[in-house]
Amino acid sequence: MSDPLTLNQRFVLASRPSGAPTPENFRLEREALPDLQDGQVLLKTMYLSLDPYMRGRMSDAPSYAAPVQIGEVMTGGAVSRVEQSNHPKFHTGDLVVGATGWQSHSISDGRNIMPIPAGLPSPSMALGVLGMPGMTAYMGLMDIGQPKEGETLVVAAASGAVGSVVGQVAKIKGLRAVGVAGGAEKCKYVVEELGFDACIDHKADDFAKQLAKACPNGIDIYYENVGGHVFDAVVPLLNPKARIPLCGLIAGYNAAEAPTGPDRLPMLQRTLLTKRVRIQGFIVFDDYGDRQPEFISHMVPWVRDGKVKFREDVVEGLEQAPEAFIGLLEGRNFGKLVVRVAQD
Repeated sequence: MSDPLTLNQRFVLASRPSGAPTPENFRLEREALPDLQDGQVLLKTMYLSLDPYMRGRMSDAPSYAAPVQIGEVMTGGAVSRVEQSNHPKFHTGDLVVGATGWQSHSISDGRNIMPIPAGLPSPSMALGVLGMPGMTAYMGLMDIGQPKEGETLVVAAASGAVGSVVGQVAKIKGLRAVGVAGGAEKCKYVVEELGFDACIDHKADDFAKQLAKACPNGIDIYYENVGGHVFDAVVPLLNPKARIPLCGLIAGYNAAEAPTGPDRLPMLQRTLLTKRVRIQGFIVFDDYGDRQPEFISHMVPWVRDGKVKFREDVVEGLEQAPEAFIGLLEGRNFGKLVVRVAQD
């Protein structure tokens, strides 16, 4: 008989989506995990992170990382507890974070996990403000954005896991921070709770006009998470030598065909040339993995002192992951989206 601890529930990729993912693209399976070998640990997933990049991994189009294969566990970061250990560096009860995927349990040789910082209000923060999204925000802003006091920053998806941190760090650095979010409730939160100078609802009919009014001195840094019509409204407002850290393009992740309408590429190219705009894409751990200690050394005190606030949208139960992920791509979440797979 299998030890109950080794009975694993996991979501695998059942089929590749065409356009927006559907529940049928995922399949819930149960399996008995093998016995531990020397140098391995058995992990029980506590929190699973859901992030927009996962949509790209569901596609077999060329990208910066290999796609999830049909029948493979969906990729994803998670906070887990060590249930059993045959590894000298990990002990039963340790909390770790790593890319263990959409599953209730996993076995690791220790190379894809690391201990989480002690004393967090919630272990799930290791998936958000003190994890990949927070580091993405910090490194993209500081290294590519090169913020200077008095400049104007605009960040899309400003209430989300990355955008919320970008704007707050910009304020710490003395910038005017203008957010873009979907809906009055999110915009109110961005200004009143996070301390942005302004936040514009991208669903407003006169969005471009409102954005221009909120940026009377133009835009020096545009932190791009979205693309689409938000980017279109930003381009005419870019100042000479503006910088654009290119983090994500969620508005187009579910697109099954090229957008309709006039070709805006020549106008964009002319703007980039004549205003000498710098635009740079990045993949945070590929490009900045060796600078994680720098990020932690700055972010932990900011979070502890309340200078950087963070909101989570917690979904209960692994079985809810597909629907929650579909909602993430539609902007239904409010804050960093995590699934509580097991109780602390």
